[in-house]
Amino acid sequence: MQIILCSLLGYFIGNINPAFLISKLKGFDIRKRGSGNAGASNTIITIGKKAGIFVAVFDILKAVAASILAAYLFPQIKFAKILSGSCCILGHIFPILMKFHGGKGLASLGGTILAFNPIFFVIMLIIELVLGLSLDYVCVVPVSGSVIFTLIYALSTGDAVGTSILSVVSLVILFKHIENFKRIQNGTEAHISFLWKKEQEIARIRKNTND
Repeated sequence: MQIILCSLLGYFIGNINPAFLISKLKGFDIRKRGSGNAGASNTIITIGKKAGIFVAVFDILKAVAASILAAYLFPQIKFAKILSGSCCILGHIFPILMKFHGGKGLASLGGTILAFNPIFFVIMLIIELVLGLSLDYVCVVPVSGSVIFTLIYALSTGDAVGTSILSVVSLVILFKHIENFKRIQNGTEAHISFLWKKEQEIARIRKNTND
């Protein structure tokens, strides 16, 4: 029963989606514009940088809150932080309150890592920033980050249950980003440089879409 409650705690916190709420306040559904996802990157594309940063920070902190609250409420569960944080990621990706169409989980993954170990978070943030900027694609960050964190967690804790939970989350994140890799292949995936080369990126994507 405690494991179920711990899972539900994380899942429903994950359902709180600032990208969707902000877009509704502005009179549209963010899932029907840009990349079609209710997350920070699409918020930057469809609304602006300030809103996107707010959404990213919120999604990170909700996973931190879910993880820490679970550890406090369910101290008997060894993997409470990872369970609740992982369910928060899944709640963000598949929110029942939004008919299971949410974001892709990058920021909430970051929050789960931050709650587990702030030092790991900083190290992984540096690694993923270098990787993401080098390849110029955001989608490589959550996919590689989820795999790397799962390996780090497994080696540092030896917790088979927590590792299994993170492995499932990694597979879900990979599945959710298959369409991004397809867009990379046909040249219609937005680069990270969209942030400072917006007009050039829009023109490139439109050209490749028409081609």
